[in-house]
Formats: sequence, structure tokens, C-alpha cells
Amino acid sequence: MDDAHVGNELTQVLYTPEDLSARLKEVSAEIDQEYKDKDLLLVGVLSGAVMVMADLSRALTIHCEMDWMAISSYGSGTQSSGVVRILKDLNTDIADRHVLIVEDIIDTGLTLSYLVSNLRSRGPASLEIMTMFRKPEAAKSDVDVRWVGFDIPNEFVVGYGLDYDGRYRNLTSVGTLSPHIYS
Repeated sequence: MDDAHVGNELTQVLYTPEDLSARLKEVSAEIDQEYKDKDLLLVGVLSGAVMVMADLSRALTIHCEMDWMAISSYGSGTQSSGVVRILKDLNTDIADRHVLIVEDIIDTGLTLSYLVSNLRSRGPASLEIMTMFRKPEAAKSDVDVRWVGFDIPNEFVVGYGLDYDGRYRNLTSVGTLSPHIYS
């Protein structure tokens, strides 16, 4: 779905599909170089990272495996609840594996901080993070992120996997959601 189909539901488009594709190609080239001689496991964080994970994995020229986790600290609102739950754990043993967490967005960093701690306790050979979007102004927890697609303003954004109450994930661009939608 492109942004023309959502009318006045966005206040502005931040990134077009072309912007997203170009940045993912740059990031994937760096990841290819970093892991060229390593066995890489991509760990996608459901549900938001589906788009990023699919496009990133297709842009890589190295072999990689994929697995998924579902963790949550959000309800149906626009703010993190701060309580983290594992809804779906990995199917893969990550001991001695090179693991790259693939996220759609890092907001406060609280959920990701929990995830990193949890995965480090499982003994991976290395653990890095790639996120498509990061909100530096919203950070409440310092998380070391190796690859960032875009730093974005501390506003409620949707599209390219990012949702509001389950909607807008399939929007091909990324934009700021109009306050009248979630007020």
C-alpha cells in the first residue's frame, strides 16, 4: 500500500520506498563485509521487523540463516509499557553463533536491552544489532547498535513494518501518523 491510500492519516512522509531500498543496500554491503567469513544468523524481532528482515536478507550476498523472536512491551497504545514478555522464542541454539538482531525500530531501548541481555546469556560468538529506525531523543536505555538505517524524530511513525494498533505495517513508505488517528 502506498501513502496515497492513507490520505490525511499521515502528517508527512519521512522516507519513500526508494530511500529505504538505497539505505538497506548500503547497510547490507557493510554487513556482507563484516561477516564474509562467518556463519551468520539473523534474528528478526516479530512482527515489525518482517519487512526489514526480508529486504535485508535479500540484499546480502553472503549466506545466512534466519530465526525469529516475538517480544513485546507495547499494548495497543503509542507508548512502551516497560514490561517485556517473550511471546515466541528462537528455534535455533545460538551458542557459538554469530548473531545479528534485526529490528524495525528502537524507541526507548528498554525492550532491546532486555533482548540483548537474554541472548548474551545463551553464549553467542558475537551479537550485534541492526535497526532500520532509531529515535535518539526517546532513548531511556543505552543500547549499542552497530547498524542504523535512519535516525528519526521522536514522533509516532508508521509504515514498512511499523504499525499503529496492527494497521499500516504494509505501507511502503514511512511517515508520521496524524495525531487525530491515535488521540
